[in-house]
Amino acid sequence: MNERALDVLLINPDSSATAYQGLAATYSAIEPPTWSLLLAQSCRAKGFGAAIMDCDAEKLSLEAAVQRTRELKPRLVVFVVYGQNPNSGTTSMIGATRLAQQIKDELPELPVAFVGSHTSALPREVLALPCTDIVFLNEGVYALHNLLRGNLKEDIAKVAGIGYKKRDREGKPVLWLNPPQAVVPQEKMDEDLPGYAWDLLPYKERPLDLYRAHFWHAGFDHSKRTPFAAIYTSLGCNFGCDFCMINIVNRSDNGEEVHAAHSRGMRFWSTALITAELEKLAKMGVETVRISDEMFFLNRRYYEPLLNNIVERDLKLRMWAYSRVDTVRPAALELFRKAGIGWLALGIEAGSQLVRKEVSKGSFQEVNIREICKTVRDADINVISNYIFGFPDDTLATMQQTLDLALELNTEMANMYPCQALPGSPIYRQAIRNGWKLPDSYAGYAFLSYDCEPLATKHASAAEVLRFRDEAFQTYFTNPDYLALVERRFGAPQRANVEDMTKIRLKRRLLGD
Repeated sequence: MNERALDVLLINPDSSATAYQGLAATYSAIEPPTWSLLLAQSCRAKGFGAAIMDCDAEKLSLEAAVQRTRELKPRLVVFVVYGQNPNSGTTSMIGATRLAQQIKDELPELPVAFVGSHTSALPREVLALPCTDIVFLNEGVYALHNLLRGNLKEDIAKVAGIGYKKRDREGKPVLWLNPPQAVVPQEKMDEDLPGYAWDLLPYKERPLDLYRAHFWHAGFDHSKRTPFAAIYTSLGCNFGCDFCMINIVNRSDNGEEVHAAHSRGMRFWSTALITAELEKLAKMGVETVRISDEMFFLNRRYYEPLLNNIVERDLKLRMWAYSRVDTVRPAALELFRKAGIGWLALGIEAGSQLVRKEVSKGSFQEVNIREICKTVRDADINVISNYIFGFPDDTLATMQQTLDLALELNTEMANMYPCQALPGSPIYRQAIRNGWKLPDSYAGYAFLSYDCEPLATKHASAAEVLRFRDEAFQTYFTNPDYLALVERRFGAPQRANVEDMTKIRLKRRLLGD
């Protein structure tokens, strides 16, 4: 009796060396491929065979990845190009397109598909690539199920929510987008996205030991970074900030001008399902967990029962989560800490209230950022403050204002990004309309890459923005007050680890390196 053919191979590509330069070897995180896990479990629940090939975790060469694909003999290969950071969908295209082309060259009859944030943002551009046969126009759950139910060639025209290449009368390829498909609705989340296929991930000695947490999440202690997992308790965001493209995977409209702010909204899994997933991770020996939700601290009706379940089960997890500065509820912080959330990421973005209001479309409520940070830290929760340099209205003076605020707040961690018009974001469409200079490669959208090319502002060039960001990073992480904080909070060896990190200097093409 012949074994049934594998229906779908979900591939997480490796772009780390290009995206992170010298930080890739030790300091960057290696995150589980969350959407590959969700799609695999979803497919298995509908009776399809699924496998995951994580090229990032295993550091597979192109040759090894193609050989494994050949051995697995899938009906369909899907490059799952998401990533928990807003720019990751685009930067992951670096590795995805390299491997996809190699597979197409060596296994030309095997259909190759792309799904993810970059694909949702620019479906026609991704479909136009020589290596691409199919694109999924949004998160792809129902389109993938429907595609696998039929013949991948004969029935493709009937599947809503995909794009493909068909031939015109002269035999020339035409890029064709089928009608849109809905995303999984709130009431079907547990049924149609029923958790994570953790068992399909590669490991060396124990589950999830090929994955490592962010350096700071482990208290700057390399020994606590693995095993590591990341999980969503909800999908999407209710807000529509100009610089963000997170919601683009929710699109249900094929229009060229559609961007993330047109598809805002949140969907939640049940408390029971997420509690069960966290219990699975704890039983596998995982202690370090990222809650990847864009707005975990937004809806008390969902986070409170989940956190109470974690406390009752004493899962002993070290977690971090996101919050906007204007959604922090001081009364909830004790529960957060008791459940194991030791880090809270706050999107401060800019030191200038005027600049921040402009890019967030005024959706930020007036809050005292200093007070919020103090309240969080008084609850024994570390703060990760997120800053962006180079918003359209930024000047060198307002960027300095942002850096000054960062130095004053002196939080346990600070992420510093140059502003970029990420495909799928409102600001990307604005850039296209206004003819603003955009990167000419996927690597150009990677914040830490050699080819990084941020937006120029109305008052500063792209090179000035990038130089300011890189110098701000060094200023912050070599600041004696910051290093003293790290030593006091985490220990002398951890301070030394931070000092070692700052010795790795990024090279930038834009700055003449």
